[in-house]
Amino acid sequence: MEYRELGQTGIQVSMITHGCMELGGSANPNVYWDVRDERLNIDLLHTALDNGVTTFDTAESYGNGRSEEIVGKALKGIRQDCVIATKVAKTHLHADDVAAALEGSLRRLQTDYIDLYYIHWPNPDIPLEETMTALEALRRSGKIRAIGVSNFSAELLRQAMQYATIDAYQPEYNLLSRGIEDEIMPMCIEHHISILSYNSLAKGLLSGAFHKNGAVLQPEDFRMGKPLFQKENLLIERELILCLKEIAEAHGVSASQVAIRWTMEQPAMASAIIGTQNKKHFLDNIQAHALTLSSEELSAIRSVSDKVTAALQGV
Repeated sequence: MEYRELGQTGIQVSMITHGCMELGGSANPNVYWDVRDERLNIDLLHTALDNGVTTFDTAESYGNGRSEEIVGKALKGIRQDCVIATKVAKTHLHADDVAAALEGSLRRLQTDYIDLYYIHWPNPDIPLEETMTALEALRRSGKIRAIGVSNFSAELLRQAMQYATIDAYQPEYNLLSRGIEDEIMPMCIEHHISILSYNSLAKGLLSGAFHKNGAVLQPEDFRMGKPLFQKENLLIERELILCLKEIAEAHGVSASQVAIRWTMEQPAMASAIIGTQNKKHFLDNIQAHALTLSSEELSAIRSVSDKVTAALQGV
């Protein structure tokens, strides 16, 4: 496994982060996915560790804390070998609420410190200075080791940096969603902020599964209503999928590995967050760390992505 430094903290994160959102089920009644037996998910986290994945991403809001509980059970006794990232909800950003939320996460995760603590979503009704000052106090206390923000605009990121040292930024970023490249990625490079991307495979689209043999979503699948999965957009995306598959075949790997590796070759990238409960898919995805893409291949992928994302503008 490949490891990269988180900001300038000295913390080493694995190139692949195990995304734990699905483990505890959805707290949103309008979003559904299957929840596997707890023992199977704990086994999957142990499989991740056995294959060099040391970084785990969860949040207090995932399954109303259930995801954190499962991560805590899985990593009990081996906590020192792991990097745990979790997130404070947007409703808990007043100073006292941040401290209380952290205590809840520590309890569920069965640990006395968090390696990386994110603001999950910004809240315009709560002063950012108050939240960032509270996070810095928690860092000084030793209860958190690094501070991150997720889903922040470039302007909010600038404001946050006035009140605290930001070590990590978590955006949606993949070959079909590259909005951070214009402003945010250059800011992260300049200020030594590591990027850890979510939806690294565009909810599975970049695996090619939905462009092969007419794969169809089940009615209850939360992706059913997503624009990228609509028939007309699947046709637009096809050129990118074919590009990934062609390069994958040349290397004897999967399209998913090519898509993940391309993402990891971009500036300031520290880790790609991959969330799945499927062990087969997970073991395939993490092999992206061993893949080497030439500069010509990286450029070819970018060129096709540019064309496809331009055609999908506004989707």
